[in-house]
Amino acid sequence: MTSHTAPSTSFSTTEPFTTKLSTTDVEPLLKIMETLRDPQTGCPWDKAQTFQTIVPFTLEEAYEVADTIERLAWDELPDELGDLLFQIVFYCQLGKEQGLFDFATVIEKISDKLTRRHPHVFGDKNLQIGDSAQTMKANWEAIKVLEREQKALQTVGKTQVDTLVSALDNIPRSQPALSRAIKIQQRVARVGFDWAELEPVVAKIHEEIDEVLHEVNQPEQDQAKVQSEMGDLLFAVVNLARHLKVDPEQALRQANLKFERRFRGVEQLASDSGKSMQEHTLVELDTYWDQVKATEPR
Repeated sequence: MTSHTAPSTSFSTTEPFTTKLSTTDVEPLLKIMETLRDPQTGCPWDKAQTFQTIVPFTLEEAYEVADTIERLAWDELPDELGDLLFQIVFYCQLGKEQGLFDFATVIEKISDKLTRRHPHVFGDKNLQIGDSAQTMKANWEAIKVLEREQKALQTVGKTQVDTLVSALDNIPRSQPALSRAIKIQQRVARVGFDWAELEPVVAKIHEEIDEVLHEVNQPEQDQAKVQSEMGDLLFAVVNLARHLKVDPEQALRQANLKFERRFRGVEQLASDSGKSMQEHTLVELDTYWDQVKATEPR
């Protein structure tokens, strides 16, 4: 877990960081994991875990890495990346025990993928695909589409004519909802299912708000329908963010931090007044909120 200490600048941003360890030194870590899972002498907790049970810990570690980077706490980052790496090692040990794959398989897979998706670097040096990041991304996506088609053929064992390859194939259902929504929208946009102008995108949000309010104002409110309409509204808002080239996950995270910072300021002003939060009226608390907001740089 990360601790909220002041960001460190112990790592230079202009000189490469080096260490005496080599890539082969991952072997001790693999051995530690194997020992933790030893049927006779291993840790009871580690031995009890499955692929499914450690998924929440993997997500938690990934978010802690993101939090560390956002706080610019570079001295903490190696430790957090180590925690995330251990999650990968854990999955590889489970895979090895079940005869599915091991750490070497994972390294081989990612090495092959990176080589395959960068033909301009590892393949034909004369391949002309442009030198902008946008062009590179478009080429990357084109290769991924081809890979999905090939994977579909291998999975069902049918010919191209018999196999329907969807633009939405291989988007993880366990991906955070905001991230998955923008991924879905990006995929369908690439095949032409998208508005070219901003006006209908905004109009769709107003339409979805009206539909939410319609369900909310029913004599007998159906919570399932309210939830469904709220989902449509959130999806439409994500679409607006995409059109504005805003990462909705990052935007919401920043909004959370902003609200937290301001609310803590409200709590401080309430405490300074000598009264508890509960003893204040909402009007008074709103006044505090405006005071805190006014102190922030524009």
